[in-house]
Amino acid sequence: MNDMQLLRYSRHILLDDIGIEGQQRLLQSRALIIGAGGLGSPAALFLGTAGVGHITLVDNDHVDLSNLQRQIAHTEARIDQPKVESAAQAMRAINPELSLTCVQARADAALLDQLVALADVVLDCSDNFDTRQAINRACVQHAKPLVAGAAIGFDGQISVYDSRQTTAPCYACLFPPDSQMDEVRCATMGVFAPLVGIIGSMQAAEALKLLIGLPTSLAGRLQMLDAKSMEWREIGAQRDPHCSVCQARPSLPE
Repeated sequence: MNDMQLLRYSRHILLDDIGIEGQQRLLQSRALIIGAGGLGSPAALFLGTAGVGHITLVDNDHVDLSNLQRQIAHTEARIDQPKVESAAQAMRAINPELSLTCVQARADAALLDQLVALADVVLDCSDNFDTRQAINRACVQHAKPLVAGAAIGFDGQISVYDSRQTTAPCYACLFPPDSQMDEVRCATMGVFAPLVGIIGSMQAAEALKLLIGLPTSLAGRLQMLDAKSMEWREIGAQRDPHCSVCQARPSLPE
């Protein structure tokens, strides 16, 4: 690290659990963020400020006025811009030395297969069930840790699905691909603005812990927030031996 980086990241370096070695790991790591909206905005901003070496943003949407109630990476001046480009501008305004790749495209299986293979951690900040399943399949295939968040109305949830651990569940263990899921979207149901900030910030925190190598991730634990009462519930998540996605996962060292 140069003198500017030592100063920029000094509050991380002062933490015993991070230090210079942990910050250097962040600077050498690669994160993939799917979705640059409500969850992706705080996640991307915090990963950028924390010094993750390379961040890839994927989103096929453009900034709309209705996004600005909660998607804090965007501004009214950037309405109609691609969200990935708008988010990149916000990130570089805070940390100009960031290395960013912006992909304005829908995260289909072929694209995910390519991008997940290059990442050290994947953040699912998408807003639909099919994309979440596709992200999970790619992460299982390439044995990459996945930090998945969701938020609608006043309800949020977050967990880590770490396919590097042979006993850890994947997303499909909890939410099978063939289950009947009602597709609920912010456009029709609404979402409490700070909720996406809470969940997205937690996704950034979990991703940073994984990249640093802290052994305390949310793997095997699903946390759910009721933002009206501001109460958290947590359930243990176990691997489904009959999961259609990860049952054939090869054995990997713990």
